Amino acid sequence: MKVKEVIKILEENGWVYQRTRGDHRIYYKAGMRRTISIPGKLSNDMREGTYQGILRQAGIKEIVRQIKNENN
Repeated sequence: MKVKEVIKILEENGWVYQRTRGDHRIYYKAGMRRTISIPGKLSNDMREGTYQGILRQAGIKEIVRQIKNENN
């Protein structure tokens, strides 16, 4: 999955771009304790473990799993 696609998923679930530090984009959501850091350029492929960790931090892992099951 591309970094650009992961960012799209976060933004659809209420996460907002805050700033960039190096090649990491920082996103926040009101009411959440922590920010989420998205590494890499928009066109880069994201590793599966990194992708799963970001979804877990964002609290949307279950939502994405349901969407994948509906598409299959």
